[in-house]
Amino acid sequence: MFAETALNVRDKKVQGLFRLIFGMMTVLLIIPVLVIMGMLIYKGGSVISIDFLFTAPTDGMTAGGIFPALFGTVWLVAVALLISVPIGIAAAIYLSEYASDSWFTRIINLAIINLAGVPSIVHALFGVGAFVVFFGFGTSILAASLTLAIMTLPVVIVSTRESLQAVPQAFREACWAMGATRWQTIRRVVLPNSVTGILTGVILEVSRTTGETAPIMFTGAVFFTPLLPQSVFDQTMAMSLHLFVVATQVPGVPEELPFGVALVLIGMVLAMNSVSIALRMYLRGRKKW
Repeated sequence: MFAETALNVRDKKVQGLFRLIFGMMTVLLIIPVLVIMGMLIYKGGSVISIDFLFTAPTDGMTAGGIFPALFGTVWLVAVALLISVPIGIAAAIYLSEYASDSWFTRIINLAIINLAGVPSIVHALFGVGAFVVFFGFGTSILAASLTLAIMTLPVVIVSTRESLQAVPQAFREACWAMGATRWQTIRRVVLPNSVTGILTGVILEVSRTTGETAPIMFTGAVFFTPLLPQSVFDQTMAMSLHLFVVATQVPGVPEELPFGVALVLIGMVLAMNSVSIALRMYLRGRKKW
């Protein structure tokens, strides 16, 4: 009576085939990452040490450490996050919760899509004209971080808007029925229940801002400076530019040095992302739905 029919058997085989195909695709995505990490560890792991992480480059950048570049990268990422995250969240709240479907909002959405597709070198030239020259910030951390913030705004806006729209409409209607205003509903209900999606956008932004070279090369990062930045109006070294310099511009660099810099750069991205992912998992576990 409960024996499998030919249709059940065929469906199981098809399901197993697609499971195998999707599993192989997943493995193919992981293999390049493992190969890259393995190569970097094999070729650059020997230079990683406390001195390498906490000393400045010496001997024409052919020896020493990477601390000024490491410290400068943290400055750039932190300032870019402080600028782009509030603006991106505010824009997403307006588009998701306040704006109606009109020609104005359609133009805004089109602008966001186009901004996401602009090459980074174009953002760099814009940063030079707008922040370095027009606003008079000069080549500084502030100019570079503003350029990075504008470049990554679409990521924050899109991820935040999608997470806001994922909150059930019934939550809003229940709050309105209790007499809450629209802003009270957003602040007390919608935003707390969409924070995990917002953190996803922040994670993507951290990954991109840490590895960008062109936008900071023209706006705030320098070839070499042994001094640490004291304010956002100072210039700084950066890990991505430092990697480019030691790999292509400096003669006599030991073979393992660029690989060590790349390994630390990837380690920075993984560490920052891990903190954000851990926070996102913690907040997701506290959700009620």
